[in-house]
Amino acid sequence: MKIFCSRANPTTGSVEWLEEDEHYDYHQEIARSSYADMLHDKDRNVKYYQGIRAAVSRVKDRGQKALVLDIGTGTGLLSMMAVTAGADFCYAIEVFKPMADAAVKIVEKNGFSDKIKVINKHSTEVTVGPEGDMPCRANILVTELFDTELIGEGALPSYEHAHRHLVEENCEAVPHRATVYAQLVESGRMWSWNKLFPIHVQTSLGEQVIVPPVDVESCPGAPSVCDIQLNQVSPADFTVLSDVLPMFSIDFSKQVSSSAACHSRRFEPLTSGRAQVVLSWWDIEMDPEGKIKCTMAPFWAHSDPEEMQWRDHWMQCVYFLPQEEPVVQGSALYLVAHHDDYCVWYSLQRTSPEKNERVRQMRPVCDCQAHLLWNRPRFGEINDQDRTDRYVQALRTVLKPDSVCLCVSDGSLLSVLAHHLGVEQVFTVESSAASHKLLRKIFKANHLEDKINIIEKRPELLTNEDLQGRKVSLLLGEPFFTTSLLPWHNLYFWYVRTAVDQHLGPGAMVMPQAASLHAVVVEFRDLWRIRSPCGDCEGFDVHIMDDMIKRALDFRESREAEPHPLWEYPCRSLSEPWQILTFDFQQPVPLQPLCAEGTVELRRPGQSHAAVLWMEYHLTPECTLSTGLLEPADPEVGGCCWNPHCKQAVYFFSPAPDPRALLGGPRTVSYAVEFHPDTGDIIMEFRHADTPD
Repeated sequence: MKIFCSRANPTTGSVEWLEEDEHYDYHQEIARSSYADMLHDKDRNVKYYQGIRAAVSRVKDRGQKALVLDIGTGTGLLSMMAVTAGADFCYAIEVFKPMADAAVKIVEKNGFSDKIKVINKHSTEVTVGPEGDMPCRANILVTELFDTELIGEGALPSYEHAHRHLVEENCEAVPHRATVYAQLVESGRMWSWNKLFPIHVQTSLGEQVIVPPVDVESCPGAPSVCDIQLNQVSPADFTVLSDVLPMFSIDFSKQVSSSAACHSRRFEPLTSGRAQVVLSWWDIEMDPEGKIKCTMAPFWAHSDPEEMQWRDHWMQCVYFLPQEEPVVQGSALYLVAHHDDYCVWYSLQRTSPEKNERVRQMRPVCDCQAHLLWNRPRFGEINDQDRTDRYVQALRTVLKPDSVCLCVSDGSLLSVLAHHLGVEQVFTVESSAASHKLLRKIFKANHLEDKINIIEKRPELLTNEDLQGRKVSLLLGEPFFTTSLLPWHNLYFWYVRTAVDQHLGPGAMVMPQAASLHAVVVEFRDLWRIRSPCGDCEGFDVHIMDDMIKRALDFRESREAEPHPLWEYPCRSLSEPWQILTFDFQQPVPLQPLCAEGTVELRRPGQSHAAVLWMEYHLTPECTLSTGLLEPADPEVGGCCWNPHCKQAVYFFSPAPDPRALLGGPRTVSYAVEFHPDTGDIIMEFRHADTPD
């Protein structure tokens, strides 16, 4: 059956009605899930298997039947491990119906249908009793309910309910215990993801400084955790201020509480500095003795960094203190970890929290609008002084004293740059109330409320009255729009330029003057795993899951690129980067499609996993900003340096690459890319040239 769905087109700005399959949401959920990543997590799988074997043995040694409750079973892998280890019966709970259906098939294919019952419910809806889903309580609780923050997927409420209603008192639990660790650091780079720094603008009248409003400076920031691949942050980007501190532990074999709590650790700073950021991770111990441990520790805190398991479903956490605070080497402080049922946050205290009634209990919430409008990469981008200097350099070449400037980008400070560089009149368009309110505060803090005109409406709806009867001589954009997910979604600027054409005066300039779409073929060190079939996982056949993911991808996702911040995912280029399409912003959007096709040679040996695409914006003929590669790849190994403020688009090859690529023989990749101006879509296909259709 087909259904109609509305979609806001991020490129054209229009709302469209699309005909979709009724299961489209399911396909998307499966295609973009972390199931493949989890199945490839050898360390996780082995440690769970070891822990399950030990738990079943302990129950059997007591002369009891081993009855297992597996909450969030997914593929049914942990339940099959339990039965193989000797469990008498398993109740496998899975709330997501397509996944539960797959688990039933996987369990049947592996011959465990008589020992595993898959229950398609949320665990809090499972009943126990003669007529219930389970005839009696289980004595072994197996779960994998964790996210990067440990508790962000609702682990605490699920455990709390399970102990009250579904498992025996003092049951065995796998994992048995989790411990959250924290380390206090000073990091200008990471702090720039959460605070607005003063921005320096060199003008003919001297240096001007754009200062943040007081409430933006004092705002604690967004309440959500910043989860990243912490191993990709250079040690040069932060200064360690404390040892690694064990903040709190949760014993999953006993009653768990989801109530809010705080845990403090006294420590003496290792060096003096500015406390800004808390780095955090956790480990899980699969057995009561703590001999079977799975850790998310970054390399500098890992017991065996050479044998670290790469994973993307669990990473590390970055938390921002509400305000930076000076610390003095050797002068004792208290780091406090707070949590409610779903979130963790941190504060720094000078005295013991037991003696300090002002310890923050409420989760920090943004009250300045900036953290609602700008995400962490956007903060970093705005705070990038080198990037600002590039815009200033480009603006100097196109501005005139009598210029009338119209700025079109979401929550952008380009209008302030234009004013400081001497533009006669500046208008900026903000289509959302949040960005309008934030910019008004920034303008007021810099005494510009009467200097820059903010127009709160969609730019396509501008009238002569909005522009006070003036014709625009410079249309300016970064471009940046909050609705953009893929690099080319910011081509919305081109559609705006077309819509406001009537408001442009004779000889009006547009900056950027043009944009271009670029690509390079890469070999990923690890990211390929999220799209690689598993086949066999610890001796269990999970081909059904592979097929399910493939069908979901074939539904649409395999024909689309997906956004990834590639500074977190090392790769090497196998081809030279090449330009695919050019978009001339000096002219309106054309009526006909823009097309490009061809082949590119793979110049370096390796496994070609994907084509990576990005946009480059040509502010002027002499000044270009890249959202992708920042410098040429290393000529020998092909190492890539990516823009850390932007996500790049990754188009994974399908089918999997030919192993002959490893032999280093000459190979090519063919591509066909079309930009459709009526929809704003970029349709693409990349394939190995010797891959059959």
